[in-house]
Amino acid sequence: QVQLVESGGGSVQAGGSLRLSCAISGYTYSTQYMGWFRQAPGKEREGVASIYTPFGTTYYTDSVKGRFTISRDNAKNTLYLQMNSLKPEDTAMYYCAARDKRDVTWFGSYNYWGQGTQVIVSS
Repeated sequence: QVQLVESGGGSVQAGGSLRLSCAISGYTYSTQYMGWFRQAPGKEREGVASIYTPFGTTYYTDSVKGRFTISRDNAKNTLYLQMNSLKPEDTAMYYCAARDKRDVTWFGSYNYWGQGTQVIVSS
């Protein structure tokens, strides 16, 4: 089993920055693929960023490219999402996730989820 706990959400004005953290515990071998997802009110959950930690390979959805950075500190067992140049449309609940299943897509088959942290960006 894997436990994920997010933190770092909050309210910020447009153009500001936030860094989300996700504390990872449990069977961390199952966390080679990790990602950040978000869900805005009335919208479906979408993948934001993903990382394949053995190689550090990353992938971003188009709307956040150049603004968000996903990273992992293995020594601290923590996943991060640095969010810069935030926009009101980034407002959502953000979730950390991990998977131990193979999938041809970056955002598919995640089976471990955190409880979420709220991000609100005001104009």
